[in-house]
Order: sequence, then C-alpha cells, then structure tokens
Amino acid sequence: MTPQEKIRVLIVDDIAETRENIRRLLQFDTSIEVVGIARSGHEAIDLSQQIKPDVIIMDINMPDMDGITATEAIRRKIPYAQVVILSVQSDLSYMRRAMLVGARDFLTKPPSIDELTAAIHRAGAMAHEEHSKINVGFPSGTSPMGVVAPNVANQLGKIIVLYSPKGGTGVTTIATNLSIVLKTSENRVVLVDGNLQFGDTAVFINEPIKNNVLDLTSRVEELDPEVVDEVIIDHKATGIHVLAAPPRPEWADKITADQFAKLLQYLRQLYNYVVVDTASYLTDVVQAALEISDLIILITTQDIPSIKNSNAFLTLADASGIPRERIVFIMNRFDKRISISPERVADSLHQEVVTSIPVDERIVSNAANRGIPFMVDNKTQPISKTILNLAEIVKERLAKLDEAEVEQLRKK
Repeated sequence: MTPQEKIRVLIVDDIAETRENIRRLLQFDTSIEVVGIARSGHEAIDLSQQIKPDVIIMDINMPDMDGITATEAIRRKIPYAQVVILSVQSDLSYMRRAMLVGARDFLTKPPSIDELTAAIHRAGAMAHEEHSKINVGFPSGTSPMGVVAPNVANQLGKIIVLYSPKGGTGVTTIATNLSIVLKTSENRVVLVDGNLQFGDTAVFINEPIKNNVLDLTSRVEELDPEVVDEVIIDHKATGIHVLAAPPRPEWADKITADQFAKLLQYLRQLYNYVVVDTASYLTDVVQAALEISDLIILITTQDIPSIKNSNAFLTLADASGIPRERIVFIMNRFDKRISISPERVADSLHQEVVTSIPVDERIVSNAANRGIPFMVDNKTQPISKTILNLAEIVKERLAKLDEAEVEQLRKK
C-alpha cells in the first residue's frame, strides 16, 4: 500500500449509535476513509458491490442476516475485500466460523481506537495487495518480490491438526510426511510445530532453528507476508514451509492460546494447508488449535493406554461440540500379529478407523535420525503408501465438510 492510497471502509451495524461511534473513531486517522454505512447484512452486500470498499467493519449479530453469512456473500463477489468482524462475545467458535467464510480479523465489542485502526490497517494492506495481484496478474502464490503471498482466490486454506492424547504415537512423523504429500505445484503447505515445549519438526527435516513460532505470535497483530517469509523455514528438498517450536521449553509460556489461534487463522490466508503438530497434553494452545481446526487427525496405537486415552478424547470432543465428522481416526504402527485390530477399536469407540499405518521402525527411525522424511526417498514402501492414502482421505473429508457447510448455508 503506497502512502497516498487511503483505506476505503464500509461500516455495517444495525444500531445507529454504534455506526456513528465507529465513524467518529476513524475520522482521526487520515489514511482511513469511511465510504459507506449499512444498517443490515442485505444492505451491506448491495452497497459493497456499488462502492467496492477495501475493508468492511461487520457486526456479527444483525436481525435480517448475521455478519458471517453477509461476509461470505461479499467475499464471493469481491474477493479482495477484507472483513473485520465485531462481536460482543469473545468466543473461539465464533472466530472459527468467521474465519472459515473469509473474515480477516475478529474483534470484541467495543474495540479500542488503537485496536480497531490497527486491524483496519492490516486488512487494508491485504486488500490493496490482493487487488493489485488480480489487476496485474502475478502468478498464484508469489508477490513481485518473490515472497509468500496470500491466496488471491476466495478460498481460505484448511487447518489440519494432528493430535494424540498419548505421547510417543508418531504424531510428528505423520504430520511431517503428510505435509510433504499435500504439497503440490498448486498447493502451498506450512507445517506448524504446536508442541511448544519439546517440538521436533525442525529436527525431522534436519534444519537449524534460526527463528520460531514465538517470532510470529509476538507480532500477531501486525503480520504480513514478508514477516512470515522471514521467519519460516523453507525446506528446499520438499517445498514445504515449517514454523519451528521455540528452542527453549520455558519460552512456550510466552505464547497464549489467542495468539496461536490468530496466527493459524492468518496462515490459512497464505497457505492451502496449515498442518499443526501438537503435544499430547491438552494445553490452552493445543485446545485453541483443535477448536479452530477444519480437520482433526486423531492418532492411536494398538496398546490399551493409547486406546483408552483416545476414547476419553472422543468423549471430550462430543461434550465440546466438535462433530465426529471433523475427526479422522487413524491407527499408527499397526502390527497384524497383535490381536487388537482397527475394527475392534472402531466398534469399541464408535468411531471408524479410516486407515492403519503399518509398523516399520527401521524406516521411521532411520528417517528421523537422518533428518530426511521417508516420503522423500522411500515413497514405494508400504508405510509411504498409507500416507498417500491418508492424504486422499483428508482431501475427501474436507471436500465433504465444505459441501455440508454450503448446503447448511443454502438452507438458512
């Protein structure tokens, strides 16, 4: 965004006093221009097509149409327009729904002037950048300087969280190799290490930790593609990007659940897939990642403690309102000689085990020790074929979830 470019803002709220308060807050910033005011979701959709704002300040609760539905409709018609949602409820489920339909930011009412203007400046910079790419026609995924660029299309990336309620079940191995399979010429993938105390994703790809997730969460309110590009690890051998865990365990305490959730929501604007490796214990950060995820890959093994903990997690997911359709349940280190079969586990836990990854300690240990994931140089092995199958299952499940969400919106 050049200095002379003003950020054109549309304010949407059904309460006149709120609209006027926001307008007054913004009038002191000379780089922001309020170009329209709408009193309802329908009016916002119509007006946005006429005036083409850069940023829309959208109330989430309105009588005719909620802000989330209006956001989705506007983003379909004007992909570069960025929406900042305002809500009286600071709830991760609200945030997740808003980000799923393309909202750029989520603020709790009433926002402070600094909070609101900072969000508008971030959104405005993104809108101008995306608009320029549409006009000039840069290749998807790159900016003029060659750094990571946001998705120009109106399709946000998917957050895939890998989790096991018992340690030592191979979460990092699966997360790393799945990320490699999901990476194609069309799809950008970032692997985020959410095991903030003892994460090993950088070790698994044999890369030194120069920067880490803390470098982004500490600046989560002012992120841009160039900042992300400076921090991530670009793994040349596979094409995936990796965001490493802090090198010292005590640094994990500096990262809040809210910061981590906002970081993931931002990354989904830059990448087609955001794959999150997690710790086995349910920290606030892990819970935040699970809450906003599009898909959870739940990993168990053939031992009773692992199965018992998976059952406890599924029970907790039910109580938390996480639908079973969002959970892909898999069995790792499957050994046919052990009598505990995937079918028996599925029957016992009332959750289908969609695939089983065979035990192959030689390949897995060798890959970890060399820092070369087995999907790089052992693609023909049985264990590799199951990772390829898992990637297809993930894509199919995400597509079904998208179809179900579209159908639900259509009914509404």
